[in-house]
Amino acid sequence: MAPPPTDLSRLCLHTMTTRPWPLEEAVGRYARAGIGGVTVWRDAYAHCGPQAAGNLVRGHGLSVVSLCRGGFFAADSAEGRRRAVDENRRVVDEASELGAPLVVLVCGTAPGVPLEEARRQIAEGIAEVVPHAAAAGVRLAVEPLHPMYAADRSAVNTVGQARAICSEIGSPWLGIAVDVYHTWWDDRLADEIAACGRDGRLFAFHISDWLSPTTDLLEDRGIMGEGRIPIRQIRGWAEEAGFRGFLEVEIFSRRLWASDQAAFLAKITKAYMAHA
Repeated sequence: MAPPPTDLSRLCLHTMTTRPWPLEEAVGRYARAGIGGVTVWRDAYAHCGPQAAGNLVRGHGLSVVSLCRGGFFAADSAEGRRRAVDENRRVVDEASELGAPLVVLVCGTAPGVPLEEARRQIAEGIAEVVPHAAAAGVRLAVEPLHPMYAADRSAVNTVGQARAICSEIGSPWLGIAVDVYHTWWDDRLADEIAACGRDGRLFAFHISDWLSPTTDLLEDRGIMGEGRIPIRQIRGWAEEAGFRGFLEVEIFSRRLWASDQAAFLAKITKAYMAHA
């Protein structure tokens, strides 16, 4: 098991975690709290553009860790798949303007498309985007989602499936984002994370907690230590595999979004030191 953090330098917050705050307030609050990095969601810079958003983040002394999100490659028509590839190229361009070294991919699925076919479409779509990403100097990270999302959000549901796509494409610009919320249940997780390390494909690590009982499969994540996930154990596996990047807090919670966001941020930093 990994030792507890000694400071907040590796702590990254997704702007979606404190969704009620506009980007300017979020970045200022994160910086004053001593947080090291920010993963920016595309909606956060809709009012100012990615270049201005990146300048804002760096101006507060924070690192832009990644851009969320690209993906959604599967579709029930060739035209839909083409639109997805074009959109992902735009996401890469935005990441370059933002100064983000990484784009996280939520790979998508489509009603009526069998999972195996959706995974094939996802691999083909990513393969078309990788050269554009490499030319821009932006890495891509496939994020496997919990199987509960297989019908409507992603046909990539395990780290093993994500590794298979990465191996098929074979580019150093393509890797994996391991989110403990989506992967903690997998009895192959330790071995799969180790394999990601051997392949040099462990690009990102996201943390939150699984509440039991949960009231919403999408928007009822917990703060670290509130739920069932052995976060520090999984982080230990990641670090044994060579991961030294940011520990990214990504919490979707209507309950917590409705709370005082300054108090929520204080709870996050306290929980990070105790449970990350």
